[in-house]
Amino acid sequence: MKYRIGFGYDVHAITKHRPLILGGVKIDAADFGLDGHSDADVLLHAICDALLGAAALGDIGWHFPNTDNQYKNISSILLLEKVRDLLIEHHYTISNIDATLVMEVPKIKPYIPQMKATIAKSLHISESQVSIKATTNEGLGYVGKKEGINAYAVALIYSTSNNPLFYPD
Repeated sequence: MKYRIGFGYDVHAITKHRPLILGGVKIDAADFGLDGHSDADVLLHAICDALLGAAALGDIGWHFPNTDNQYKNISSILLLEKVRDLLIEHHYTISNIDATLVMEVPKIKPYIPQMKATIAKSLHISESQVSIKATTNEGLGYVGKKEGINAYAVALIYSTSNNPLFYPD
C-alpha cells in the first residue's frame, strides 16, 4: 500500500454579517461569522487542502476559485464531497484526518462531535478517522485580537490501485 500525506491551512477574517460555520456545523454560540466567497468554513477548507495535497491534486482555490460565481455562498460540505469524489476518481482512500482550529471564542468543544460526524458522513469514513482539536492564540496576533480564525489539517491517504505502474519512481 502506498501512503501519502497532505497538509492544509486556511484563514478567514471575522465579520458580524454572517453565521459562523465550522466543520459543516452552525456555531450558535458565536455572534459573528467568517468572511469569504463560500460559506467560509475555515476548517473544511483546510481539510480539503490537506486531502488535495496528499493526492497531488492542487488546492481548493484551483478546483473551486473564488472568481467563479457557482461557488458564491456554497456550503463547504459540498466542496468536501467534490474533493472526496476526486480522491475516488484517482484511486485514493482516506486513512485519517487530524485538524486544529485556532480561535479565541467561542469554545467549540460541545460542537466537535457533530463536526466529526458531519465530516465523516461527507467523506464516507468513520468518525474514528477524524480528529478535531481547538486552541487559542493566547491573545496574540489577529487571532488573539479576534480578527480572524485559522485552521490546520493533515490527512493520510492511500492508493487503492492494483496497477504497479500507478506508482511513479
